[in-house]
Amino acid sequence: MQALPKGHKKLLNAWAFYDWANSVYNLVISSAIFPIFYGALTIIKDEQGVIISDSVTFLGFTLNNDTLISYVTAAAFMVVSVMSPFLGGISDYVGNKKNFMKFFCYLGAASCIGLFWFNLEYLWFGLLCYFFALIGFWGSIVFYNSYLPDIAYPEQQDAISAKGYSLGYIGSVLLLVICLVLILMYDTFGFESKDFPTRLSFILTGIWWISFSQYTYKYLPKGNKKQALTKDVLFNGFKEINKIFAKLQHDIRLKRYLLAFFMYSMAVQTIMLIATYFGIEELDWGDQDPTTGLIVSILLIQLVAVFGAYFTSKASARFGNIKTLISINIIWIGICIYAYLITTPEQFYIAAALVGLVMGGIQSLSRSTYSKFIPENTVDTASYFSFYDVTEKIGIVIGMLCYGLVTQFTDSIKNAILFFVIFFTLGVIILFRVLKRNISD
Repeated sequence: MQALPKGHKKLLNAWAFYDWANSVYNLVISSAIFPIFYGALTIIKDEQGVIISDSVTFLGFTLNNDTLISYVTAAAFMVVSVMSPFLGGISDYVGNKKNFMKFFCYLGAASCIGLFWFNLEYLWFGLLCYFFALIGFWGSIVFYNSYLPDIAYPEQQDAISAKGYSLGYIGSVLLLVICLVLILMYDTFGFESKDFPTRLSFILTGIWWISFSQYTYKYLPKGNKKQALTKDVLFNGFKEINKIFAKLQHDIRLKRYLLAFFMYSMAVQTIMLIATYFGIEELDWGDQDPTTGLIVSILLIQLVAVFGAYFTSKASARFGNIKTLISINIIWIGICIYAYLITTPEQFYIAAALVGLVMGGIQSLSRSTYSKFIPENTVDTASYFSFYDVTEKIGIVIGMLCYGLVTQFTDSIKNAILFFVIFFTLGVIILFRVLKRNISD
């Protein structure tokens, strides 16, 4: 098939459709069904539903179940942090960029399917699948994002990127609803319990990811080879990040802003990753089905996040980016304190709505504020954002490690949530220091 020209509508739609394919990982595996499944598998309760044990044995060590999954998540993100500059360095120089993207896509999807066999007897296998699913997702995203300037002109990029986000939201919610129907109406479909349809959700996620990505691969170009893959090219990503780090030493406002972002983003990203585990272990669901309640909470967060991002953009236009970010961080502090006090599902729904209100806003506003702080007439903007992404991933690693340690030593997720107030507070303090620089935002 003849390659489509840059800017062609069918090419743009094919690129955006990969969001439809891969976003199911984020919702089903990272946020919704897998955390619930993992909690049910690793927590022992008595007849009244009181937790007797939430510890698991892995490689000869006895760990809190939440601590274990947080360490595995941190390890995976650490690999992603180290790997991303390598992948970024080669993405524009190899002639088979599409094959690299396929490799990580298939690795992630196959690992999702492998979660079907997750059990305590072979815990190492299930955690390995979880580990590689995360790496596969983020690895494919590196090459997916690098295609954008290849397939779209600058004036097309914002619109097609937004379309990809919308497709991802619709596709992931659609599959989640399908999985939820299978789980909650298991007897209608001839299943003996919720266990099999829950495990089946992991297979459906992998199949969905692989199947729908084929439309993207059909039209994406193989890659634009610029030069041979040498050692210099391979380490180019690290060299660019090092250059940006050196430039930051002479740009106090951007340096302070990045430090503030590192602090509060660490807390935000970690809380989003552990929210479902919190709902499983810290709430008294009574006669309610926790599976339904938790998934409803996750959908509520996503829906409210759309409005949150809109209101945040309006607030930033009126009050400025930094002042708005300070306000949002203060709200996050309040949410952490409120989460420490809640005990019922109804209170959890309120917390979910509040999280949704500030989650989308703080992510979108943080990125756009960073973009404004990049010096004018900068040529290597991609390198600046590569530095930004690595900063975010390393923050997640530290955040998950802190969460794991606090949970392990205090045996309470609530204490870990309250601990993140420290990072939000530091973020607010540093943002005030950015304001004192009389920065126009």
